[in-house]
Amino acid sequence: MNEIHSQHELKYKKRWLTPLLRCASQEHPIVVLTGARQVGKSTLLKNESPFASWKYLTLDDYDVFTQAQRDPAALWAGADKIVLDEVQKSARLLEAVKVEVDANRGKRRFVLSGSANLLLMKQVSESLAGRAVYFALNPMTLGEMNDLPPQNMIDALFKGEFPAEGEVTSAFLDPLPLMWKGFMPSLLALETTAATLRWWEGYIATYLERDLRQLSQIDSLPDFRRVMTALALRCGKILNQTEVAHDTGISQSTVHRYINLLETTNLMERLPAYTVNRTKRLLKSPKLLWSDAGLATFLSGYFAPETLRNSPAVGGLFETVIYHHLNVLAQLITPKPRLFYWRTTTGQEVDFVLEWGRKLVAVEVKLSNKPKFADAEILRVFLNDYPEAVAGLLVHTGKEIKRLHEKIVAVPWVLLGGMGG
Repeated sequence: MNEIHSQHELKYKKRWLTPLLRCASQEHPIVVLTGARQVGKSTLLKNESPFASWKYLTLDDYDVFTQAQRDPAALWAGADKIVLDEVQKSARLLEAVKVEVDANRGKRRFVLSGSANLLLMKQVSESLAGRAVYFALNPMTLGEMNDLPPQNMIDALFKGEFPAEGEVTSAFLDPLPLMWKGFMPSLLALETTAATLRWWEGYIATYLERDLRQLSQIDSLPDFRRVMTALALRCGKILNQTEVAHDTGISQSTVHRYINLLETTNLMERLPAYTVNRTKRLLKSPKLLWSDAGLATFLSGYFAPETLRNSPAVGGLFETVIYHHLNVLAQLITPKPRLFYWRTTTGQEVDFVLEWGRKLVAVEVKLSNKPKFADAEILRVFLNDYPEAVAGLLVHTGKEIKRLHEKIVAVPWVLLGGMGG
C-alpha cells in the first residue's frame, strides 16, 4: 500500500472537517480522528495548522511502537502538542495518554488518529470517556476533490431555507464514473481503468494482510473475502445476516463478527432504521452501506465503468455516494444530526432520514435526470406522517432544482458536493 501511495504524490486538498478539528483541539485535551485507511488522516494532520507544527509520531514506525509498549510517556517528553497516529495498535499508549491528561489537565494536547473506529473498541472508549471528542474523516467529497468550500444544504434545510429553482451547469452530473472509481484521495491521480483496479486490489490486500490481523484473529482470509463480496453485492439493501451466511456457507455468528470488524475498520456501516411511528409497522433491521462506493464496486466484480450502468447494483451504489456526502455534511453541524432510513413492513421507504433535535429532513435518492412529481410521493407520505419533518429532498442526476411541494425540493446530486450552485 505504501508503494502504491508513493507513486502518486498529490497536491494537498483541503478537507471540510479541518475547521472543526482546529476548534476542538483548542477546547479539549484529546481529539480523536478516525477513518478508513487512505482517507487522508495523516495528510491532513501534516498539512493543516496548527497540527503541522505539532510533534508527529506514528505506531506504523516499529521503534515508536516499541517505545509505546515499554515507556509510552517518554514519547511526548519535551512536547506539549502531540499527534499520535495508528493508536489502535497500543492499548497501553492510550492508557498512558489518559493518565497524562488526568495528571496535567490543560498542559498537553493530543490528537489521536487511527484507521479503526475507536468508539467501537470497548477498551479504548472506556479509557477516553469524558476526555475526548471524536471525528471521522470520510473519503473525499466532490467539492473537496475540486478545491471548493462546503455549501451545507442540509444545515440550510433544517433552518427552513430551500435552494432557489433553476438549472446547474456542471461537468460532474453523471455520477457513474466517480461511483465506479471511488473517492479516496490517492485515486485522483490515477487516469486509467487498470491503475484504479490495481489500487483497489492493493488496498484490499493490505487490509486483509495487515490491518485485519492486527485487530482480530481471522481463521480464514478467503472466508472473510467471500463475506466482503456478499456484503458488497447487498450495498444499499436491508441487512439479512442469515441470508449472507446461507449464500457464503459461513456460520451466522462468524458473519456477524466479520461485519463488526468491517464496521470497526470504517469500511462499512449499518444504517439504523427510524422506528418512531404510532400508526405504521416499521422494519427495524439496519441498511448496509459501504464507506466508499468504489470499494463496493470493485468487490462486486464490476471491473469497468460501463459494466455498472445497467447493473442491478447501480441504485444501491448511488445511494452510497449520497450517504457519503450526507454523512460529511452532517458532521459539519453541531451537534451532528443522526442518520437513519425509514421503511414500513408494506414496503414504503425513504432512503435517508436526518434527525437534528426535534427536526427531521427526509431524503429520497433517484438515479434519474428528470425529477417528476410522482417521484416525491413517498416523501409526501413521510411529511404527512411526521409533522416534525421540516423538509424533503429528492436527489437526482439531472440539472434542475425544482420545488415539488411546499416542503419538498428536487436537487442535482452535485449540490451536496458543493458544486453547481
